[in-house]
Amino acid sequence: MGILSASCSFTRFKITEPVPKELWIEIPAKLRQFAFQDIDDIAEERGWGWTSFEDMLDTQWRSAPPEKGAYLAFALRLDTRRIPPAVLKKYVTIALREEEVRIKEQGKKFIARDRKNELRDQVKLRLMGRFLPIPAVFDVAWATDTNIVYLASTQTKLIELFMNHFTLTFDLHLEPMTPYALAASMLDEKTLARLDALEPTSFV
Repeated sequence: MGILSASCSFTRFKITEPVPKELWIEIPAKLRQFAFQDIDDIAEERGWGWTSFEDMLDTQWRSAPPEKGAYLAFALRLDTRRIPPAVLKKYVTIALREEEVRIKEQGKKFIARDRKNELRDQVKLRLMGRFLPIPAVFDVAWATDTNIVYLASTQTKLIELFMNHFTLTFDLHLEPMTPYALAASMLDEKTLARLDALEPTSFV
């Protein structure tokens, strides 16, 4: 669900260093530089990058700029090409049986492990060209007055990908605003030490 939906799960981050003044005018160009690149016609398993907040197909921000008042709004698009496990298993089995026939003609009995892995990789690469990637879009809102960034996702792997791509794009680092991180930002050293000494309680 996107940020503009009636309900939305999101993760908050804070930028850990000051944002250089000159970066603000460079942000639209940097978004285009690290925008999503289509993988429909190449045998890649995943592809990701920035897109327009309003239109996931707009990677040049022709429909609307990212500036929205006190916010920068854009989106992270992640396309994933998935081969059904049963399909992969079927064609790997076919490839292995064909290989068994071939090596028997050469007087061999067994397929080496490295060769099995090679055949599996070849089959997977061939099949990836026959399955279209599935797109997913995750809204991003950057509050320019507080440098708090919101991502419309709580998926651990997606969060890691987002943080890495954000740093690659803007040369800025993000820190998730977990309950502990929020407490650490508000408490003095003595109180924080008391918090660290607490042990979790089991309610089971």
